[in-house]
Amino acid sequence: MANVMCLVTMFALCERPFVMTETALDAAFCAMQSGDEVMARRFYRLLADTPLFLLLAEEATGEAITPQVFELTDGPVILAFDSEERLAGFQDGPVPFASLPGRVIASLMAADEGRALWLGLNLDTGAASETLLPPDAMGHLLALLDVSPDQAEAQARAFAAPLVPEALDEALRFALTGASGLAAGAVLVAVTYAGGARGHVLALVGTPEAAQAELARAMAEALSFAGLEAAALDVTFLAPEAPALAQMRKVGRIYEVPKPAPKDAAPIPAAPGSDPSKPPRLR
Repeated sequence: MANVMCLVTMFALCERPFVMTETALDAAFCAMQSGDEVMARRFYRLLADTPLFLLLAEEATGEAITPQVFELTDGPVILAFDSEERLAGFQDGPVPFASLPGRVIASLMAADEGRALWLGLNLDTGAASETLLPPDAMGHLLALLDVSPDQAEAQARAFAAPLVPEALDEALRFALTGASGLAAGAVLVAVTYAGGARGHVLALVGTPEAAQAELARAMAEALSFAGLEAAALDVTFLAPEAPALAQMRKVGRIYEVPKPAPKDAAPIPAAPGSDPSKPPRLR
């Protein structure tokens, strides 16, 4: 912690007050301080999906980026902020940056095998989530993301109202907010299979075959961040007219999936790292 304060003090060379608005990461980080594992998973889940503004040493060139690295006693540190305002409050004047989800930044850090990079989150902003995350913390984030989904293949015999922990319900809702355009909706039910086994199944409705693997993985990640094994929930894909779907909706928990933006909406320029098939490269 002394090194954290040293870094903060090093950058606090002048007063740059600005309005501080609490973010979801702030709230999750404070909750995590209680030592609750569920709260810790919630923080890492948000860290994975929140767009972070990564401070660069120079403007990005194509897909290659060069993070600004600060050398501390414990090791090299890169800096990221969960809002552009916090980035601006950290340093006077325009600075080069890349907006990347936390999961992409964690992957970049792991790929830089020559250095054990630390992540300075919201440093010198006064934010509640101001902290220094060591390499093993970012490795933990990647471990939570490294899950493989199980999909329901057994024959269901009966459906009932689901009985799941609040953490799973919250994780599924969070994951499905990012499924816009990939599904028309989802239903969660308790299920009894033909062989007598019981469990829960999440039916994703109207998902194109090409998107099923991606969406199934997102649901498996939701389980991981809820502290559950992938086997705790089966995932299946149903057409809107599937006979079983009507039965599931009568007793199940229905989740809404945001509708995609209108096709005539103005395109947003792609930032480095926004395309999973073309991740940015560290230089």
